[in-house]
Amino acid sequence: MRAFQLSRIGIPPTLTDIPVPEPGPGEVRLKIAACALNFADLLQQEGKYQEHPALPYTLGMELAGVVTGLGPGMQGPAIGSRVAVFGTHGGLAEQGCFPAERCLPLPDAVGFEQAAALQIAYGTGHLALERKARLQPGETLLVLGAAGGVGLAAVQIGKRMGARVIASARGPERLEIARQAGADITIDSDAPDLRGALKALGGVDVVYDPVGGEAFTEALRATRPEGRLLCIGFAGGTVPQIPANLLLVKNLSVIGLYWGGYLGFAPAALTESLGTLMGWLAEGAITPHVSHRLPLERVAEGMELLRSRQATGKVVILP
Repeated sequence: MRAFQLSRIGIPPTLTDIPVPEPGPGEVRLKIAACALNFADLLQQEGKYQEHPALPYTLGMELAGVVTGLGPGMQGPAIGSRVAVFGTHGGLAEQGCFPAERCLPLPDAVGFEQAAALQIAYGTGHLALERKARLQPGETLLVLGAAGGVGLAAVQIGKRMGARVIASARGPERLEIARQAGADITIDSDAPDLRGALKALGGVDVVYDPVGGEAFTEALRATRPEGRLLCIGFAGGTVPQIPANLLLVKNLSVIGLYWGGYLGFAPAALTESLGTLMGWLAEGAITPHVSHRLPLERVAEGMELLRSRQATGKVVILP
């Protein structure tokens, strides 16, 4: 079978022929129908991500497919069942083996593409806004990088939770995508004085930031007393330095969230959150935005779309 494998840090991954894997204890084998790309896939290739699987390994963190095999002694999920999996790696292949405990059954109304695109972006947004920031109906939520996969998910989840959502993104096309996702107000990230624009809107209660850099600092200064700022990532390349005196004076909270880390210390929280999101997806309350769909032989092109910020929402590979 074909798999998009990383054999050495700093060397571009390649599409490689490898043997079809056999599931081990506690594992299932899937015929992979869809795998969504993430910024973390780029970081893994550079050795800059939090997790470092043994080389060589197949890239691809979130996927969906059909169960084709069970490990020794496994009773389920049933052969032929449709599932989604957050596997940390292994998704960019025609088949793969993954822990059975991470397999999430798909409702009939949910397709493979949607299921693959949902997990990390929407799982991050839901845990961050519901569990960590405790976003309340009527509060104002600012989403930075609102046209990316993680940002668009936060826009939709914020609206589902009853917030007034301000979306910041670059250019009219991206802002329109954020508006269609439910944003009440949009602000071009290239416009000067983000702080002034936010203050003119009355300030914000919660900031959702997957970008980092100067925008975080501007948003911090426009956050209301007892506001919460969520550090989700630093796609802009700069980790902001937080002036602690502002946190003290305004009684602010800065909260970090690494979604995948919950597998290590609170896996039930992650599983419960994904179950809620699958229900919302089946109801049509949330809809992942996919800007590009590519076959497995064009994975490198998909990675470049992420690197050059040409994608909106998610890029999904369809093996």
